[in-house]
Amino acid sequence: MLNLSENTIKYFIDTSTLSSFGKLKKLDQYTYEHLLRTALFLLLLVIVSMFLPWTQNVRSNGELIALNPEQRPQTIQSVIAGRIERWYVQEGQRVNKGDTILRISEVKDDYFDPDLMSNTQTQIDAKEYSRTSYIEKAQSLSEQINALEAGRKLKTEQAKNKVQQNILKVQSDSIDLAAARLASDIALEQYKRFETLHAEGLRSLTDLENRRLKWQEAGAKLISQENKFLAAKNELINSRIELNSIEADYLDKISKARSERMSALASQYDSDAAIGKLKSQFNNYSVRRSLYFVLAPQDGFVTQARKTGIGELIKEGDELVSVMPVNYNMAIQMWVKPIDLPLFEKGQEVMVQFDGWPAIIFSGWPGISYGTYRGKVLAMDNFISDNHMYRVLLTPVADEHPWPEQLRVGAGVKAITMLKDVRVWYEIWRQINGFPPDYYKTKSTGQATIKNSKK
Repeated sequence: MLNLSENTIKYFIDTSTLSSFGKLKKLDQYTYEHLLRTALFLLLLVIVSMFLPWTQNVRSNGELIALNPEQRPQTIQSVIAGRIERWYVQEGQRVNKGDTILRISEVKDDYFDPDLMSNTQTQIDAKEYSRTSYIEKAQSLSEQINALEAGRKLKTEQAKNKVQQNILKVQSDSIDLAAARLASDIALEQYKRFETLHAEGLRSLTDLENRRLKWQEAGAKLISQENKFLAAKNELINSRIELNSIEADYLDKISKARSERMSALASQYDSDAAIGKLKSQFNNYSVRRSLYFVLAPQDGFVTQARKTGIGELIKEGDELVSVMPVNYNMAIQMWVKPIDLPLFEKGQEVMVQFDGWPAIIFSGWPGISYGTYRGKVLAMDNFISDNHMYRVLLTPVADEHPWPEQLRVGAGVKAITMLKDVRVWYEIWRQINGFPPDYYKTKSTGQATIKNSKK
C-alpha cells in the first residue's frame, strides 16, 4: 500500500490472528541478524587486510625499441633530386646490405649529357698536357737562366780584366808622360844654357840649333805621350762602361727569363688548380651516377614505401622507404613523471607487461602476478623530453625468464617499478595524502638499505 490517505485501517485488523503477519516479523529479524554478521565479518576482514604487506610501485607506459641506434627502423632518403624509374623490392621483402631498392634518373639539365664523364676526362687530359708544357717551359727557362748566369760571370771577369789592363796602361803612360815632361824640361834648360853660351861666343850656332832641335823633339814626345796617356784614360773609361753595359745587358736578359719562368710557373699552378677542380667535378659526377641506385644500408625488411609509382619526382632528402634491421637487441623505452624519477637507479628491476600478451597483474603482490616479465634499468635521461616526462631505458634480466621472441619494435609496454614493502593501511593513507612512495637503494655489498624519501 502507498499510504497516501490520512485514514488508516490498522486499528480495525487484528494481526495476531493472521499467520502471515507473524511470518513477516520473524523474517525481518532473521535478515537483520544476517546482515549484521555479514557486516561484522567484512569489517574484520578489512581490518585484517589493512595489516597485510603491500609492495609500493610506480606505473609507467612505454614502447619497445632497439637498443642500438643503428638497429632501429630507419628511413632511406634520396641524396639527389631525381625521377623514379624502377622499383626492385616490395613491402615486407627482406633485403641484404647493398641490394638495390630502386633506380632514379636525372632531372637537372646540368647532368643530361650522356658523355659528361668522357668530356670531363678529355678536359682533364688537355689540362694535364698544358701543365706538362708549362713545366717543360719553366725547366727550359731555368736552364737558360743558368747559362746566362755563367755567361755573365765570364763576360764580367773578361771586362774586369780589361779594366785592370787599362788601369795598368794608364799608370804606365802616366810614368812615360812624367819622363817625357822631365826630358822636355831638361832639353829646354840645355837650350837656354847653349843660347847663353852662344851669345858669349863659347858655342857655335850649330850646337845651339842642335839643342833647339832636341828641345823641340822632347816637346813633341811630351805631346805624343800626353795623347797616349789621354787615350789610355779613355780606354779605361770605355772598359768600365763596357763592364757596366755587360752587367746591365745580362741582368736584363736574366730578369726577362726569370719573368717568363714565373709566368710559366703561374700558368702551371693555374693548370693544377683547373685540373683539381675538373677532377673534383669528375668524382662528383661519378658519385652522383652511383646515387642513381638506392641501396640497402644493412640487412633488414622493407616495411613501408614512402614514395610510390613510376615517374614520380623526388627532391633531395625525400623519404623513399623505411627498413627494419633483421638483428636487433630489444629494449624498453618508458616515460616517468619528474616526481618519480628519483625513485629509479641503474640496475633496478622493473615488472613489465607487453601489449598483446595476456597478464593478470597484482601490483601490490608481484609474486602472484601472471604473464609479466622482468627488466632492469639501463640508463636514464638527464633532461626532460617534449612530453614533459623523463625517459628510462630497460633491458631484459639475464637470469630471468626471457622476453617473448615474437615481440616487435614499437609494441606498447606497461611497466611497474617495485619499491618498498609497506602495510596496506599505510599505502591507503599515503595515497589519500598524495605523498610520494618510499624507495630503497642497493649498497655495493648487495644488501638492501631502506630509505624513506618524501618530496
